Amino acid sequence: MEAEVGPLFSNDAIVMGLLAVLLGAVFWTSSLDSKLAKGFYRIFPPLLLCYFLPSLLTLFNIVDPEQSRTYFIASRFLLPAALVLLTMSADLPATFRLGPKALIMFFTGTAGVVLGGPVALLIAGYLFPEAIGVTGPDAVWRGMATVAGTWIGGGANQAAMYEFFGVGGEVYSAWIAVDIIVANIWMAFLLLGVANAKRIDKALNADTRAVDALRAKAESFEQTNARIPELKDLMIILGFGLGAMGLSHIVADFMGPWISANAPDLAELGLGSGFFWLMLSATIIGVALSFTKARQLSGAGSMKVGSVFIYVLVATIGMRMDITAIFRNTEFFVIGLIWMAVHVALLLLVAWLIKAPTFFIAVGSKANIGGAASAPVVAAAFHPSLAPVGVLLAVVGYIVGTWAAMMTGYMMMFMMGASVTP
Repeated sequence: MEAEVGPLFSNDAIVMGLLAVLLGAVFWTSSLDSKLAKGFYRIFPPLLLCYFLPSLLTLFNIVDPEQSRTYFIASRFLLPAALVLLTMSADLPATFRLGPKALIMFFTGTAGVVLGGPVALLIAGYLFPEAIGVTGPDAVWRGMATVAGTWIGGGANQAAMYEFFGVGGEVYSAWIAVDIIVANIWMAFLLLGVANAKRIDKALNADTRAVDALRAKAESFEQTNARIPELKDLMIILGFGLGAMGLSHIVADFMGPWISANAPDLAELGLGSGFFWLMLSATIIGVALSFTKARQLSGAGSMKVGSVFIYVLVATIGMRMDITAIFRNTEFFVIGLIWMAVHVALLLLVAWLIKAPTFFIAVGSKANIGGAASAPVVAAAFHPSLAPVGVLLAVVGYIVGTWAAMMTGYMMMFMMGASVTP
């Protein structure tokens, strides 16, 4: 048996250096004053390249995302700091005046996952009858139930579905790959959609006035308070961001275990997750700071520093996309793509009916499929001041994720004539 070849680099310092070089190269080339560069980045926006290029490091076995802790560092350290910096720079009262369309699109995305699972399973029954006919712990529908958990809430909700439906290890591993690849492919399309938002909004006859007004107000505030940042400004910005990140970890380290031990009903809703409390705490701190003079730091670059952290997170997320996994369980990926197609089709239909702009489609989707680690990234791609919308919707996803995923699992179970016990 041929031994598996390890990655070229396993030192996370080297991995982080490679990611930084890629990010720097994208931003440098995108700023070049040449027709070639402008034409290229008109088709492939910088954010999409920052997401896609790191996946090539995995594709060519230069790094192994399973061994690397760069995503953990970015999601647990940089993301909370970014949320604080972006939220404290935002105009929260104006954000809440965006109206109900954000929530409508979020719950539409949830419905797309709940209904898409059974629809995909039904179609797969005709396409792959042998795979769908497997019973017991490794039944396909059981693995799909865990994906429903992570596509509506997150990792904690996925773990809850794994335990509740008695999912076998083999099918669980296969569907983890489907979850990551299909969700990341959709993420790439969303980032491409950000660059073409005006065209999509025009096609959907969307009313973008509320989002445009919020974006313009944030840009006006930043320009009014703009100044060349001094060293003290940058140190104060880091003090707020990283200090609040540390405080958020204190809350998360206490609340997660306490809820799990003392309030099992709340834990079933995903509230026993330390990551949930980390994101919620960072957001609350950012909201509180947005009503203080700390908001004026946006003129010194607090949103730009927060955006740097977000782009590092984007690179680490992209690195986790292993395209070759598609060829190992092709039928599962086809099912996953059908499932995602139902989710997207329902979002587009409802967006057209209520004239929701691309921003609400993208953030409503990623607040489900991706949660707090991805929704702020997509929201901030439209404008850094919009990041709070993403994280607030992701918090809702944590709360409804377990019940919605359980409903999806039950629907698929009844379709297959199975029972919860393998």
